[in-house]
Amino acid sequence: MRDSRQPVLPAPGGLTLRPWRPADAGVVLAAYTDPDISHWHRRTLASEDEARDLIEGWNRGWRAETDGGWAIVSGDPGQVAGRVTLGKISLEGGLARCGYWVLPAARGTGIATRAVLGLSRWALDDLGLHRLELGHSVANEASCRVASKAGFRLEGTLHAALLHPDGWHDMHLHAQIRDAGPRPAAAADADAALDRP
Repeated sequence: MRDSRQPVLPAPGGLTLRPWRPADAGVVLAAYTDPDISHWHRRTLASEDEARDLIEGWNRGWRAETDGGWAIVSGDPGQVAGRVTLGKISLEGGLARCGYWVLPAARGTGIATRAVLGLSRWALDDLGLHRLELGHSVANEASCRVASKAGFRLEGTLHAALLHPDGWHDMHLHAQIRDAGPRPAAAADADAALDRP
């Protein structure tokens, strides 16, 4: 990863996944002041300077081969609608964790599912990872739907696994494995629907 630029990736439905830029600081600040995003992702920001520092940290993660974060860009002239990530990357072990958030104006449109589909295809097919994991609070039903529609099978529940502002949450663990055979019908149906004009 460190020897190549972080790629710009296509995703179903005309989405583009691109690396974050310092000029995106206002969008990042708006995201982490949104109550839902700050609750589920356990982060807050107070200024655009903090947001620019966070973006630089995301970009350092690519160079360190530990993380990759992409802005989800939708429409024309290309508005940032959210974020999709690979974290805890182990190239040697063939593993990474997926994450995402979507800004309020873009929720309910399938953007998160399409972004995760695009990123997971690249991570498994091009980057050559073997296993992608995705975790979320069991209370976050929308995130569970995204995981399932993007072809991540539910593997189990981790009890009291992550501390949120309102206490310890049980976490669902989903995973997708390269060459694991046919994906669940729901994921295949969602994929086909998303690729339709």
